[in-house]
Amino acid sequence: MKLHSLTGLLSLTLLACAGPMLSPSDAHALGKGKEYPELKTVEYVDVNRYLGRWFEISAFELWFEKGCKGVTADYSLLPDSRIRVVNSCYKGSLDGKLKVANGKARVVDTETNAKLKVSFFWPFSGDYWILELGTHYEYAVVGSPDRETLWVLSRSPVMDPAVYAGILDRMSAKAFDVSRLRMMEHRPIP
Repeated sequence: MKLHSLTGLLSLTLLACAGPMLSPSDAHALGKGKEYPELKTVEYVDVNRYLGRWFEISAFELWFEKGCKGVTADYSLLPDSRIRVVNSCYKGSLDGKLKVANGKARVVDTETNAKLKVSFFWPFSGDYWILELGTHYEYAVVGSPDRETLWVLSRSPVMDPAVYAGILDRMSAKAFDVSRLRMMEHRPIP
């Protein structure tokens, strides 16, 4: 095998393994990415108000959520100021087997608290940028600067269609491919 073929193969292997964990500049250097406009987060996040349960309304489907229904994320503060992340879903249907993933997040921009790194598999971590928040923290939009992840979250399992349509318009204007969003099915809350 020629050296340039081996180098190309190694680059593709690295890209496949690292996927969305690469920064936009790293991905671009490997030939994966596009140049995107700067992605702005919300001005400030009150971490204590952000804690608690969030229902995934829609998201770009990632390998670890494939076939999941009823996805929720629960955030709680750890003694070392990191955030415990517990993602739950039901495999295949809302009556399927419960799948739980535990992770940890840390704030990387303490001026805004809107940029975090989340890790479920040490030493890998991914960007978790809070792009929008409802006035009363009733919804949140979270994504990454490489536009490879996007989640629309709500405190309830349903979202007002007009609010959701507005989110889609704003995220599309920020260069997210909103056609990739997959709607999530949830059980109604009694």
